[in-house]
Amino acid sequence: MKAESHPLRGYLYIASAVFLWGISATLGRAAFTGHLLPGGVSLGTSLKQIDPLILSQSRATLSLAVLLPLLLARRGAAALRVPGRDLVQFFLLGIFGVAVSNYFYYVAIQRTNVATAIILQYTAPVWVLLYTALRGAQRPSGRKSMAVALAVAGCALAVGLVGSGHFRMDVIGVTAALLSAFSFAFYNVGGHKVLARYDRWKVLMWVLVGTSAFWICVNPPWKIVAARYDRRQWEFMLVFSLVSVLGPFSCYFAGLQYLEPTRAIVASCLEPVFSIVIAALVLGELVRPAQTVGIVLVLVAIVLIQLPERLARSEKFVVEPIE
Repeated sequence: MKAESHPLRGYLYIASAVFLWGISATLGRAAFTGHLLPGGVSLGTSLKQIDPLILSQSRATLSLAVLLPLLLARRGAAALRVPGRDLVQFFLLGIFGVAVSNYFYYVAIQRTNVATAIILQYTAPVWVLLYTALRGAQRPSGRKSMAVALAVAGCALAVGLVGSGHFRMDVIGVTAALLSAFSFAFYNVGGHKVLARYDRWKVLMWVLVGTSAFWICVNPPWKIVAARYDRRQWEFMLVFSLVSVLGPFSCYFAGLQYLEPTRAIVASCLEPVFSIVIAALVLGELVRPAQTVGIVLVLVAIVLIQLPERLARSEKFVVEPIE
């Protein structure tokens, strides 16, 4: 169906996707603390805390285990093959894009909170803009330069560098969030060309293959067996993979049938809002007034960067979500 023919339906699909990503951020925090509700209500006596590494690994591997048979049944093996040179690129995206970004994002959630982790990761468009400007591939306009300044100021407020009162910044958590943002930016710069040549489901599948292969090398099966994860933990990780990958990507790709990519991506900037609100309601993670101002500044900056220029409506390096 032609994009923009039913824009409201497209926005509803995108909103559903970012809502699921918001839920997955809260579930990730709950997996690290063992509690899902304010006041320390436990997820269950038999559900032990899950390490960010295994959460990142299971998210990719279990998603691939569900997605691959579905794509093979619908398209066949021949339709999923790619040339060797592109396969290398998919693996690089899977390792340095998805695997690294997810791991540091969950470390940031574990060490700080959902608000800090998500808002710093969503500064990725700023780093993409700076990268393209340094390479001479894109000349920043006055609007985008102002957006970078807003993002920097917003980050300083969001993590408590200024206007924080007694708030104490977790250096490891903030560093992890920034590393996640850099990795997120790498994924979007590197993934731009392959997304122009292949459909998104094939890209998602091969990126998950690269991510899963990397995690098997880092944390091989015998180590997973030795960790003795119980049935409830595996059930949680399966649900988490469906909520954080397959469910939202299905909605996001459906939304792209009705919206131009730039509009879909700007709409996806609601993800930090949903994540922060859900974490506040479910986990009791309230943000301070100065942090709220910082979060708003970063979101405004992201939208300004993502919007196309009036005279040159090219969609270079628009950031596609990978949460």
